[in-house]
Amino acid sequence: MTEKRENWGSKLGLILAMAGNAVGLGNFWRYPYQAAKNGGGAFMIPYFAALILLGIPLMLVEWNQGRYGGKYGHGTLGPMVYLQAREGTSPKIARILGGLAGALALGVTVLLNSYYNHIIGWTLGYAYETASGGYMDKAINTGEYFVKYIQNPFKVVLFWIIALAILAFAVMRGIQKGIEAWAKFMMPTIYVFGIILIIRTLTLGSPIKPEWTPIAGLDFIWSPRWQDLNWTSALAAAGQIFFTLSLGMGIIQNYASYLKPEDDIVLSGLATVSLNELAEVILGGTIAIPITYTFLGPEGLKSGVGLSFIALPNIFREMAGGRIFGTFWFLLLFFAGFTSAIAMYNYLVALFEEEVGMPRKTGSVLVFLIYILFGLPVALEPILTKTAELAYLTELDNWVGSYLLVVLGLLEVIVTGWLLGIKGLEEMNKGSFWKVSKAFYNIFIQFLTPITIIILLVFSTKDYIKAGYFKWIPSFVEKTPELVPWVLLARFVMLFILIVGFTQAYKNIGRKYGKEIQEGKVLVRRG
Repeated sequence: MTEKRENWGSKLGLILAMAGNAVGLGNFWRYPYQAAKNGGGAFMIPYFAALILLGIPLMLVEWNQGRYGGKYGHGTLGPMVYLQAREGTSPKIARILGGLAGALALGVTVLLNSYYNHIIGWTLGYAYETASGGYMDKAINTGEYFVKYIQNPFKVVLFWIIALAILAFAVMRGIQKGIEAWAKFMMPTIYVFGIILIIRTLTLGSPIKPEWTPIAGLDFIWSPRWQDLNWTSALAAAGQIFFTLSLGMGIIQNYASYLKPEDDIVLSGLATVSLNELAEVILGGTIAIPITYTFLGPEGLKSGVGLSFIALPNIFREMAGGRIFGTFWFLLLFFAGFTSAIAMYNYLVALFEEEVGMPRKTGSVLVFLIYILFGLPVALEPILTKTAELAYLTELDNWVGSYLLVVLGLLEVIVTGWLLGIKGLEEMNKGSFWKVSKAFYNIFIQFLTPITIIILLVFSTKDYIKAGYFKWIPSFVEKTPELVPWVLLARFVMLFILIVGFTQAYKNIGRKYGKEIQEGKVLVRRG
């Protein structure tokens, strides 16, 4: 089975694809409004702490698990976790842990991507709207324009289907001719567009007020604000690290499973983190926030999730060359979203390839249909309810796109750090130019990282309880009864997918490693 699995065509293609996996909407859409909403400089302090405590160690763990599972012909997380967990516990318990990991990974790759694909469709649609001058009339309210856009079934469905079709086409062509080829085109283009937009941003001057300048916007981000530091900003920063690096999703492991046994995962993992942070902190942070500050001032930074689709369009029509630079911005968002969505898409295709021996092209078409099915509620809710609240999307994002990522990250680091143990360090350093030290492995991967994740989960759970997310009817829809069915639908769909994911992974592990599970000892091992 392993001989039939495709490998990456080049080191550059691998790093660009893995960086593309990490570089997504989280860098350019989510990061600016999270940083702005949580105090700018007050957000950056815990952000970099979380990068060191969580981001880098977990990135190394996930590359480790992926290459380890790839030796056995696995591209999905359940069997990978089983293979490492059985080294430190009984195969029966390892099978349960693998089932849990498989459930959480399936939940993310199906449900997170089901709404993430819609946002990608919005970015493509808004690239067209900007280029064609759809909202350039200053009499148009950009907030109302966005609401009408997501309530327009033709526009929403058209660009959503186009984005999904391009994803399907790319994945069905395989690793080298599909994913790697698209990454080699899209990733450099993202950085080129980003540099062009930074140059334009820093030359805006102060068109509205003398004190509203791009440099003042940068100062808002880069000046430490210790007095504004709190648990809310710390939790937001840690959550952003998970989201932006695509941790706790199973998709880094999927890409790493196509590595050769001696491929360097330490250097590749650190390169992935570096390229992601360049895109997020340097490009994302130096475009959206300074532009918004220049035209809308400090209050404009409170636009939240509407920063990209409401505040910035309002600015693009005010600035010289706004139609061109606005089109670049939304194409940048589209490319960034695409390079992440393709990884989640490929995870599901790999699952069908491994489970039923389905050809890649057939699996790609089937995943396309799955995303249509599970993405329909996102499209239908604003159309049927005549609101822009997006309760279905919000509920899925609260749990699948935020909370469960952290739970899966904790499971992963415990399995590698404690159950695989010191063998995890040996596996990590195999073929690596830079070696991970035993001290780093013991201090971070075995202690600091899991402890930090546990603290993060405890305080996140307290915040979720306080916000009413654990109620049968969450607080955010208590006063809008028409949205309650959409929240309940999201919960039903989430529970259904998690059950399917656990069952699938549990049975898959039993089918392939049934004999050693029955005998209670490791029988299948590959070097």
